[in-house]
Amino acid sequence: MNAKPSPDAEPFLPGTPEERADLEALRRAAAGCRGCGLYRDATRTVFGEGSPGGRMLLIGEQPGDQEDRAGRPFVGPAGRVLDRALEEAGIERGDVYVTNAVKHFKFKRQAGGKRRIHEPPNAGEMRACRPWLLAELRLLDPDVVVALGATAGRALLGSSFRVTRQRGRLLPLPGLETIGTPAAAREIADEPPGAGVARLLATIHPSAVLRAEDREDVYQGLLDDLRIAASALD
Repeated sequence: MNAKPSPDAEPFLPGTPEERADLEALRRAAAGCRGCGLYRDATRTVFGEGSPGGRMLLIGEQPGDQEDRAGRPFVGPAGRVLDRALEEAGIERGDVYVTNAVKHFKFKRQAGGKRRIHEPPNAGEMRACRPWLLAELRLLDPDVVVALGATAGRALLGSSFRVTRQRGRLLPLPGLETIGTPAAAREIADEPPGAGVARLLATIHPSAVLRAEDREDVYQGLLDDLRIAASALD
């Protein structure tokens, strides 16, 4: 009996190099992605958006409830926290590109109600969505990539990534062929980013600020990390 194929978005990417080098062509193709089962319950694919010529790319975990309904990333409460932090860090939101490691909203229903409760994507769902993230990275070729939270960090550096251990440090961005694999973590280990090398910085997800009891302290940590990312653009 043939084994069931692993979830994978690769077959849904545009077929030609010209289309894969066109952000709008990628967005249109992603709207029809069936690379994993998350599309069944989500309202729509939420692709990245922002400046295709921007030097900074910010990666979150997945769309939330409001993002799923609007079809745009970071438009809910966490997005408002991110907007504030970017402004205070001197980073223009219009000059960056924002996306998520996973492009569909994963949730469960609140018992006895209609509220949709966020659930983190699993490793298989992250692997399935990896081709879209790689396509964005390849096309945008940013100078600095900011991983917002643990899921985004694992999507870039593999399962060994820990926000508590690696946040706030400028690291070299792994090669695209190793992104999201154990080899990515080995590639950046103790290797300072050289001149002209794309940099990676990991920090908390803005939603962590909303969950924290000491919101201002946690927010200040996010802001400090974004200021380090901004300094790498100088």
